[in-house]
Amino acid sequence: MSKTPEAPGNLAAGIEKGEYVSRPNSESGWQRFQRDRTAVWSGGFLVAIAAICFLSPWIAPYSYMEQNLAASAAGPSAAHWLGTDLLGRDVLSRLMQGGMISLFVGLIATTVALLLGICYGVLAAEVGGRAEDAMMRFVDIVSTLPLTLIVILCTVVFGQNMPMIFLAVGGVSWLTMARIIRNQTRELKNSQFVQAAEALGQSRFGIFRHHHLPNLAGTIAVCATLTVPGVMLLEAFVSFLGLGVKAPMTSWGLMIKEGADIMEECPWLLISPSVVFALTLLSLNFLGDGLRDAFDPRSSRK
Repeated sequence: MSKTPEAPGNLAAGIEKGEYVSRPNSESGWQRFQRDRTAVWSGGFLVAIAAICFLSPWIAPYSYMEQNLAASAAGPSAAHWLGTDLLGRDVLSRLMQGGMISLFVGLIATTVALLLGICYGVLAAEVGGRAEDAMMRFVDIVSTLPLTLIVILCTVVFGQNMPMIFLAVGGVSWLTMARIIRNQTRELKNSQFVQAAEALGQSRFGIFRHHHLPNLAGTIAVCATLTVPGVMLLEAFVSFLGLGVKAPMTSWGLMIKEGADIMEECPWLLISPSVVFALTLLSLNFLGDGLRDAFDPRSSRK
């Protein structure tokens, strides 16, 4: 914003001429992010692990379903770098396949959570008054419920299938996003460029698309990055309880469960998925922290 006009009429004229336009400071935020080496390396690790997992149908050394009882419960070797499980299936191949499922659940469920949270938060801020208070009290009430139990009940009632896991996990992960978006939207409603757009007769959807959404993009990106590890952890816990993906399909949570059952006899079945899963969650958290620090307009880092 180049300057602050003294009167609403001048502000509206400035908006109409293009002098006052809402633009997030993405360039400086990107520069701050690049200086955060931990976040950059975390992002690189996530890109690499995602590429390996999603290309697993073509680059995995074996099929994740291929059984070889003659090589049952074999430790790491030249033929099987991470060993085999009780059915002789290659652990590395199953780790890559499980990563694809866990990451896919994390991305889809996070997308569901973002859509619900953004729509609900913007709507609550726009309607205002008692309706806004009632909507946010509903969020407060739902937040007090044990969300893990809700996901478990959904999988038990509606069945253990991938779409249900997406909806169940995403459907309980949107509450924090709704609060954040509602608070950010309320601040934007009181900004001068939004008031000028309203004075010019711009529609509510146009204001949201041209002013709210660009300024919320940084917040949405940060929330998405911080939501994915929570979603993946929730899916892993549900799979650990045996209520997630079904065999022969696998996920990191299911592999950790299977490894924990025989960790004394076959420790490699627990170590490899646990280490990869932990590194992925840490990288997601470091990346989210880096994005938050970089795109926070109140950041004082030089």
